[in-house]
Amino acid sequence: MPRFAANLSMMFNEYDFLDRFQAAADAGFEAVEYLFPYDHPAETIAACLRKSGLQQALFNMPPGNWAGGDRGLAALPARRAEFEAAVGLAVDYAGIIGTPYLHMMAGIADAGDEIAVRAYREALIFAADRTEQAGIGLVIEPINRRDMPGYFLNDFDQALAFVTGIGRQHVKLQFDIYHRQILHGDVVMGLRAMMPHIGHIQVASVPKRNEPGTGELNDRAIFAEIDALGYSGFIGCEYRPAGRTEEGLGWLTET
Repeated sequence: MPRFAANLSMMFNEYDFLDRFQAAADAGFEAVEYLFPYDHPAETIAACLRKSGLQQALFNMPPGNWAGGDRGLAALPARRAEFEAAVGLAVDYAGIIGTPYLHMMAGIADAGDEIAVRAYREALIFAADRTEQAGIGLVIEPINRRDMPGYFLNDFDQALAFVTGIGRQHVKLQFDIYHRQILHGDVVMGLRAMMPHIGHIQVASVPKRNEPGTGELNDRAIFAEIDALGYSGFIGCEYRPAGRTEEGLGWLTET
């Protein structure tokens, strides 16, 4: 039986952010994820988790100036000092909040640029060292360029090569079903081939990024395959509800 984590950056937007934790728990979720917690003290987030009885599944390292268009810093050599500070902040937050994984965003850069590739690999090693010391898992995620134009890490095979290339047991692939379908298709075969290296899974319907079961994929069959492959982590629900969040949760009770 899959275990699902509500993504509070996209779901339950009818509530203020700190109230979304209890809303997710009331709706039947046992865990949450979100893009960034840094607008609030880590102790406040931890208190919301305790009060609602939820587990933390994942959050992202600081991406730079998100409002200004930054989508991570790892592949940007000129911003290495800022990247290292962001890793430190994320690890500090993770230690207080408690999370099995941090996601390192790559940034907007040319995936074929050798300088960007080298910078990204070096950044991944730096982040791997820091997270390993803190006892936290690290994931990287390929993201399609339709949703995020110019994103450096936009290929699942490339991402897997980075993961296996550094050879750290706690560094894994974040397998987003929505991004996989748009980038490559062949979702089930991708899951089967990459499962030994997958640390976290996310889901949304394709192409509209709404509730599971409302798009072109047979999400129930994919969930069954994930179970059959022995995945025991959370599946993050990184989708945009088509209407009020609670009104679209029928898929959750039917899974």
